[in-house]
Amino acid sequence: MTEPFPISISVAPDDVGKRVDQFLTAQLKETSRARVQQLIAERKVLVNDAAAKASLRLRGGERIVVLGAVELPPLRAMAEEIPLDIVYEDDDLAVINKAAGMMVHAGAGPTEEDRNRGTLVNALLHRFGKLSGLGGELRPGIVHRLDKNTSGLIVVAKNDEAHRRLAAQFARREVKKTYLALAHGWMKQERGTIRSSISRDRVRRTRMTTAGEGGREAITHYTVQRRIDSRMGKFSLLEVQIDTGRTHQIRVHLASLRHPVVGDTLYGAPRQLQAKDGSSVSLGRNFLHAAELRFVHPRTQEALSFSRELPAELARFLAGLES
Repeated sequence: MTEPFPISISVAPDDVGKRVDQFLTAQLKETSRARVQQLIAERKVLVNDAAAKASLRLRGGERIVVLGAVELPPLRAMAEEIPLDIVYEDDDLAVINKAAGMMVHAGAGPTEEDRNRGTLVNALLHRFGKLSGLGGELRPGIVHRLDKNTSGLIVVAKNDEAHRRLAAQFARREVKKTYLALAHGWMKQERGTIRSSISRDRVRRTRMTTAGEGGREAITHYTVQRRIDSRMGKFSLLEVQIDTGRTHQIRVHLASLRHPVVGDTLYGAPRQLQAKDGSSVSLGRNFLHAAELRFVHPRTQEALSFSRELPAELARFLAGLES
């Protein structure tokens, strides 16, 4: 939020019936709904000079005042004893099979617990002690990232020289990353390439979009592995390779084709899959898994290749659809 404080907003007739947190999220373009709710919890939002509740419904004509910004404790990386699935390790690097639900490093969240704890960085610091410092204090060892609700392979650097050389491989697009994704609907083509640039959504700041101007180049290749016609609908199991590593790239690109990743409610997938008989099922994460990772060892120059099958929850979900 970059606006000067206090901010005063009048409620128009068109906004009657909206919740105050929903209204403010639309008005404050660079502020997420979670941040607005934090402002309300800190009693920094007044409606007609009274502290607001997030659930308040607007009647029209109110004067809303935002008194100041959210007061957040500093982000910090801390060692935590968290189990890790270590695929490979030597003196220069480690390859980790990250579980879904784990943030790579400290980030957004309404509480200090949510913002700082349970991250991959925290687990790495406990396991290895020292990592590369090129990524900064919050991101030691982190050369690239996976979304919180995406599982799979990620390489981390233990020292600065390994970090520099791995980062150079990523910059030259020499690192090969292969994902498995389950998308809604049947793809029109058996294989294809999506070349839509990606930028931050100007209205919903937690999202990325292919519709904005001035986006960064993004290239995604997909191949249909299986077409599934289930009681819950039609789905495409895809093998996906990316030449670039933009935020949410696979999710945004597939959603732009109207084939969002199953479980990805941020980009249009339903929260629950509904069958004609009234039964429903939900996944609770994105059906997106970084299954293969290939790169050259930064010191020995050996070609390294790693793979991990779908995690158990995705394999069970897929088997349930196909049965």
